Amino acid sequence: MLLKTPLNEVHKKLGARMVDFGGWEMPVVYTNQIEEHHAVRKFAGIFDVSHMGEIMFTGKDAFNLIQKLVSRDISAMDNGKVMLCVLCNEQGGIIDDLTVYKFNEEKYMLVVNAGTQENDYQWMIQHKQNFDVEVKNVSFEITKLDLQGPNAQKILQKLTKEDLNEIKRYRFKEILIDNVEMIVSRSGYTGEDGFELYFLNQYAEQIWNKIMEIGKNDGLIPCGLGSRDTLRTECGMMLYGHDIDTNMTPFESVYGFAVSLNKNFIGKEVLEKQKNEGTKKKLVGFEMIDRGIARQHYSIFKNGEKIGEVTSGTPSPTLNKNIGMGYVRTEDAIVDSTIEIQIRDNFAKAKIVSLPFYVRTKN
Repeated sequence: MLLKTPLNEVHKKLGARMVDFGGWEMPVVYTNQIEEHHAVRKFAGIFDVSHMGEIMFTGKDAFNLIQKLVSRDISAMDNGKVMLCVLCNEQGGIIDDLTVYKFNEEKYMLVVNAGTQENDYQWMIQHKQNFDVEVKNVSFEITKLDLQGPNAQKILQKLTKEDLNEIKRYRFKEILIDNVEMIVSRSGYTGEDGFELYFLNQYAEQIWNKIMEIGKNDGLIPCGLGSRDTLRTECGMMLYGHDIDTNMTPFESVYGFAVSLNKNFIGKEVLEKQKNEGTKKKLVGFEMIDRGIARQHYSIFKNGEKIGEVTSGTPSPTLNKNIGMGYVRTEDAIVDSTIEIQIRDNFAKAKIVSLPFYVRTKN
């Protein structure tokens, strides 16, 4: 049986095409994936991402346990701060990329990926011995909505007395939206400005319907996982199980910035060695020169020799070209150099480019 979010029936009534995503029945598209993609870039889109996991850390050792678990130093976090972090195993492999929300020194929320939720939770429980902290998985109690796009703030502001300008990027506040208590943060997996809303499941339909109603005159439409994937790929965002997993380390992917070697954490020894000696492979972005779409696991060649493998690939609606990401030998990770993607029996030329492919123009 597939797991269902509290909005499952709402999506079906809206005509969404539902798919199995990490064991969840999720909307992949409502009307047209390209239309949904452009709506987020130009106006606003709302995503039900309640399949994501939320794990609460409470107690006097909450900070100490998280500091041991994640590779990034969280000691400088202020209350109300959100930080992107990486959870590594002893070999430096990425168990998950997650966000840490700090309420105070004794209360944090870790937001994890849907497919890794249970493994993450068990990993955290396994390492909490000798720490005075409660680690509680509240994922099935929480609805999470992402409101993304240039009009996101304008829409959400109509439903709260709080000044949303006070929620800066990678910050959060506990406020009332349509008289419902919730956590509202501002980060965004789409590359656009926007907000993440966390609240109890019982209010799911109320909040979804209210935002849809308030936002319709500002171009808001519901968006599925299909457009979410093209949006995040354009911005060079990682998708767990594609661009990162336990076979990759933060230094091999884009997460070198999330490694703080000035503290002790699980996987530090391997990562310290990689920092000093370098890595054998590196994640790169590429644009297709020849026709063809690169897909996960397609081989990457250079001068007739296999040098790596594609992790993500898609047509880019914003840039109107085919793009992708993949790992290649470090010595071949040279911007502007030409590579070839094996697409079935053919070899299509591509060019390595800097990530991200797309950066929004700030207001």
